Amino acid sequence: MPFNPPLWKAHHTLPKAEAADLASLLELASEPQAVLIVEEPFGPSATVEALYTEEPDATYLTKIAGRTIIVEALPDQDWIRLSQEGLPPVRAGRFFVYGAHDAGVVPHGVIPMKIEAGLAFGTGHHETTALCLGVLSDLAKRRTFVNVLDLGCGTGLLAIGAAKLWRRTVLASDIDPVAVEVTDENAQGNGVAPLIRAVVADGLTNPALATAAPYDLIIANILAGPLTQLAVSISAALAPGGMLVLSGLLHNQENMILSFYHRLRFVSRHRDGPWSALVLEKPL
Repeated sequence: MPFNPPLWKAHHTLPKAEAADLASLLELASEPQAVLIVEEPFGPSATVEALYTEEPDATYLTKIAGRTIIVEALPDQDWIRLSQEGLPPVRAGRFFVYGAHDAGVVPHGVIPMKIEAGLAFGTGHHETTALCLGVLSDLAKRRTFVNVLDLGCGTGLLAIGAAKLWRRTVLASDIDPVAVEVTDENAQGNGVAPLIRAVVADGLTNPALATAAPYDLIIANILAGPLTQLAVSISAALAPGGMLVLSGLLHNQENMILSFYHRLRFVSRHRDGPWSALVLEKPL
């Protein structure tokens, strides 16, 4: 039986209008693995959930949030894979993202991607991932990219999408070795293994990433905190005329993120629920 690292969840339920601010606060103050906003479809409330690989300090989180934050351990099981069971397939731009339980339901005229998360994040069901897939679809209508980096690749979904669109080698990196393994497996399962090079890397100073620069397309669907910390190195690694797709951020974090990337030209913003994706371009 595979080893599943423990996961912890910090959560609080509050009015929908206040959820984005709390999500932003938890992300910036405590560096979780992921932040989710789960809304009641017809109710006034939403639950903000932050996921951690180590137990967070509930007292500290409660103090900075100004409201009671509950921390609890998640069951010792492959909960990410289990959470996929019964999830519907996702249509995003030209892409159709599905799991093993959806075999045989792929429609005609789409770019299919079969993604299994295992212990990595990213199945296409989160708004930021779908936003990025839509952006890639739009970019493919206008130009071709030959040197692509998926920074913080998770399951490799966006790297695989780029490889399918442009049939070029894509470099995918993640700080988590498990994510790199899952990316390799998903690339193999989608027939693009020769086009995906996945490496374990923390930032762009890693030799594998530094040597391959400059990139004409960088995709970074990570949290706002790392996006600000890596702004200088990401901008430097982008070729003149290169495009940058940033996501993993909330509406109220857009201006902050843009201030860190002020040397790049703003192209467009895309929103789904409380989440955003920004498209920037490096001047020639």
